[in-house]
Amino acid sequence: MTTQIGFTPPDLAPQAPGPVRRRHVVYLPGYDPEAGKRYRALFAREFARYAKRFDLAKRSITRAETRPDGLVQTWTVETGRAGAETHTTYEVLLWDDLVRADFRRPLIASMALLTAGILHGVATGKLFRLYGLNWKYGNVILYPFGMTLILAALAAVLGQGVAHLAAGWLPGLAAGLVGALAGIGLVLAATPLLDRIFLRQLINDWVFNWQHSNGWRRDYEDRLALFAAHVAGIHKAGAVDEILIVGHSSGGLTAAEVAARVLPATAGSAPGPRLSLLTLGAGLPLVAINPRARGVRAELMSLVATDRMVWADYQAPQDWMNFPGFNPARDLGETPAGPVRNPVIRSTQFRDIIVTEVYRRISFRPFRMHFQFLMANDLPGEYDFFALTLGPQALRERVLTPAIVPLRPETPPEPVPVHREI
Repeated sequence: MTTQIGFTPPDLAPQAPGPVRRRHVVYLPGYDPEAGKRYRALFAREFARYAKRFDLAKRSITRAETRPDGLVQTWTVETGRAGAETHTTYEVLLWDDLVRADFRRPLIASMALLTAGILHGVATGKLFRLYGLNWKYGNVILYPFGMTLILAALAAVLGQGVAHLAAGWLPGLAAGLVGALAGIGLVLAATPLLDRIFLRQLINDWVFNWQHSNGWRRDYEDRLALFAAHVAGIHKAGAVDEILIVGHSSGGLTAAEVAARVLPATAGSAPGPRLSLLTLGAGLPLVAINPRARGVRAELMSLVATDRMVWADYQAPQDWMNFPGFNPARDLGETPAGPVRNPVIRSTQFRDIIVTEVYRRISFRPFRMHFQFLMANDLPGEYDFFALTLGPQALRERVLTPAIVPLRPETPPEPVPVHREI
């Protein structure tokens, strides 16, 4: 998609409700079997790096605690100057147990499901539409399928070779069975290597999105209901100024689905905290453009039309795994029920907030660039993950009139590049 990144709904204007002193962040991870470990570690590391470079004055972070049921991981952060601090309760809502259950499925079964999903995507035109939205993401989608075909071909060649050799001393059926076992053994032996290059995760991710878009993931739907009830409970308690629902990557859709269900759950209640939704590098079309995903599209359009929640969507053309220029109000083929009020769409402008040497090095590492949404800037800029989630501006004001957080006075403008993995 070549559409310029940037959209502000016509009726969205800045407000002056005062600074956010108490915020509750609810973070929804994407399809990740290690979400319970990864995001706390990533947040703590990058926040420490951010605090060394940017002028935050007071800054503190507590240890993380995980609820006994394993669904909510919580810590608190304080930033700001004395007497004007922002206290943030930061929660990660976990569904990685569902992902790990998918990973327990035999790799061969996942490959078969991937093949079925790709063929369905071709038959429905979904795959072609995804390519039209972002050809780079289309290649990411086809990468696991192509690797599946290559691995299947190698397994078939090995199996035939072993069967041919075994035919000299075993009956034909037994020789064929030995060959088949050799081919399967190759796939199983290759699994650790495939995990190192994220192939199995990409395979299962695509399968999950395909299943979800067809309404075949009751376990995930049940988890969404629990998450929405949890957020509605925070709203009912009314102890904070803003509830910020955040989602990155495929978690952007999870966050949007939770937010859409929070709206009816909090309708008619007394005025409570501001409701805000922040999606980062989201893959909304992966599910929403399936013709059968009518419920998902209806939820997204409810967010497009609501005036009870501000939704900001940050996109990056440098990131292969998002859809820069995508606007659900325009590109889903649905008509909003009223004026378009969401989302506010902004570019991260990564080129301006990452030092040149680091930018050059990570430009050819798709996964690393994809996680830049959650990492500390090198340089000040409008996109600033920690200012968005921890700063005194509510989301509406942050995206419309951002107060740029400056570097610390003693910080050199061009830091020594630091190699950071995801």
